[in-house]
Formats: sequence, structure tokens, C-alpha cells
Amino acid sequence: MALTPLAGAPRIGVFGGAFDPPHIAHVALAQAALSQLSLASLRIFPTGQAWHKARALTAAPHRLAMAELAFGDLPNVVVDPRETLRSGPTYTLDTLRELQAEHPASQLVLIMGADQAVALPGWHGWTEILSIAIISIAHRVESAVGIARFDPQTLPGLPASARFEALDLPPMDTSATQIRARAARGDDITRLVPPAVARYIEQHHLYHSA
Repeated sequence: MALTPLAGAPRIGVFGGAFDPPHIAHVALAQAALSQLSLASLRIFPTGQAWHKARALTAAPHRLAMAELAFGDLPNVVVDPRETLRSGPTYTLDTLRELQAEHPASQLVLIMGADQAVALPGWHGWTEILSIAIISIAHRVESAVGIARFDPQTLPGLPASARFEALDLPPMDTSATQIRARAARGDDITRLVPPAVARYIEQHHLYHSA
């Protein structure tokens, strides 16, 4: 069922990811979404069983706890555990269907990076995703001249009804893979994750090599 945009409808942001761990770039994206996208609320969805990741994720209770520490102080943000409670692979489409049923008068805004947007045609039920939600694509604001933004109109098989918005982010070179590797070596990660997340990782010995 396609979502018909309503004038003045409250906009609910949807931001999913492994958050293994949540880091400063994740928080910057959430802050940018709140300031730029006119959201009534932003829902954070730590993934359950990631169908597209070969490695095993850190246990869901740890990732949920870290997400609460990372995003909990932001206004109108809710960390939603539903994807971690599902059996089987986690699909964004299932989450969007549930939110649409729970908030039929709201406009859903699915937030993703340009790298995820490029891969969108490989997502489960991707054309239905585009019928349910506006896609907000986060682009890093680069100082270098001549760097082209990803154009969603280049996606193969893009439905004519698809709706996209841009979200500008400051340039940040941070990744969860990098943070896990640094933590495994015993290197300092305090500038890469929120302070409370750094303390949690240390207290629970997450990502440390055996």
C-alpha cells in the first residue's frame, strides 16, 4: 500500500543499523536529521539478524544499551528494539510496514547513506520500501571541488513515484569496523564514540581480542 503524503502530516524518521558500536558519525547523522528534516520524532532501529553481513553481530542487548547511551539524550529520539526481537533475518520493509500500520497519518522518512542508497535495488522489497517512505540520503559535505553527489535517479528500475530528500553531513571518517579493530588492539577509541559508549565498551570488554 503506497503512502500518500498529507499536508502537515507528522514526519517520523527511521534510522537503522547494526550500531556495533554506535559512533560519533551515527550521532552526527541523527542530529542532522533532527535539524534538517522537520521530524516529529526519530526512531533508531538496531538490527536483529543482518541478512547482508557475514560476521556475527555483538549480542543485541549490548547494542541496544550502547544505542540508548549514544542517542538517548537527543530530543524526540526513541531507540526501538523491535528488530532485535524478531526471529529470522531483519528486513527494513517489515519495520516500515509495522510503522505504517501504527502511524497511518504520518509520513515515514527512511534515512540512509549514499553507499546504502546505491545498493538499494538489492534490498528485500525495495520498490515497496519506496512506496511507503521518503528516502533521505545523507551526503558528506566535502571541501574538494568536483565531487558529485549520488543521484538516485540513476538506480535501475526506479519507480516513478519514488521520493528522495538530501541530508547534509559534516565530513567524518569514522567506521564501526575501524573502532572494533582499534578496541581489539587496546587502542584509544574515546574520540570515535560518545563517552558513555566508550565506558560501556570498556566495562563489558567488548571487541577486545582474546
